[in-house]
Amino acid sequence: MTICTSCRIALQRSITHSTRLLTTRFITTNSSTAASILEKHTWSVRSLLTSSPSSAPAEKITPSQLHHLLRLSALPLPTTPEDEVAMINTLQSQLQFVRAVQRVDTTGVEPLRAIRDETTEARQEVTIGLAELQEALDKEVRIGHYQRARRVRETIESEAEKWDALKTAGKTAGRYFVVESGKNDVEGAE
Repeated sequence: MTICTSCRIALQRSITHSTRLLTTRFITTNSSTAASILEKHTWSVRSLLTSSPSSAPAEKITPSQLHHLLRLSALPLPTTPEDEVAMINTLQSQLQFVRAVQRVDTTGVEPLRAIRDETTEARQEVTIGLAELQEALDKEVRIGHYQRARRVRETIESEAEKWDALKTAGKTAGRYFVVESGKNDVEGAE
């Protein structure tokens, strides 16, 4: 899953503020390129997951809730109690990660309307203007009192329509194909 740059920065800020004592910060004084920035990681998703079992989750997921979720998603139920405990632990760590993402301060971040490039350059690139439509507009004529636009129909002549299909036939009768059936051969064999 990829998140946009502004969400990534907001997430990084919230993580930095909440785990200031646990993380080290890299500060560069000279201007950095994107490659040099991406060489060193400043945080990890693992920092959001609980590493110690002593940290109690906000709410405990019961086995009945797990079974209900598995039935809703049409997944098989765990076969052993160990599998059930492992699934519950995985689900709780995933929920903790989701809650950490939900705590990110997104003030000033404009929400996306769709997952696509919404920069001004991308919008200008996909915008259809008069220049793109000019060829289609040139194929129209104005008809009638209200000058309604009508498209002039083009006659397309292709080489595929000019070929003579009867040239390849073994037998013809005028402008028809002659197809010999095997019915006479079958009756004569009896």
